[in-house]
Amino acid sequence: MIVNIIDFLRARMQAVVKICLVLLALLVVWDVVFVSKEEAHTFLERIPGFWSLFGFIACVLIIILSKWFGHLGIMTKEDYYDD
Repeated sequence: MIVNIIDFLRARMQAVVKICLVLLALLVVWDVVFVSKEEAHTFLERIPGFWSLFGFIACVLIIILSKWFGHLGIMTKEDYYDD
């Protein structure tokens, strides 16, 4: 059953990406319109959409640093036993 769902979504990848972008935009609009900024602890928390941007940048940094760290030594050649 899960394989059928994955195949269904893969066949409609552009629609899935567009839906995800719309949902992301709606979350940012929700943050700007409905979330109170009066009890923010820092200046940055008063910026609309700050935590969305912060989360996105953190995610990108985690991916980049993980790839860099993996290429430093975790990833090895497949024929390392042949030496």
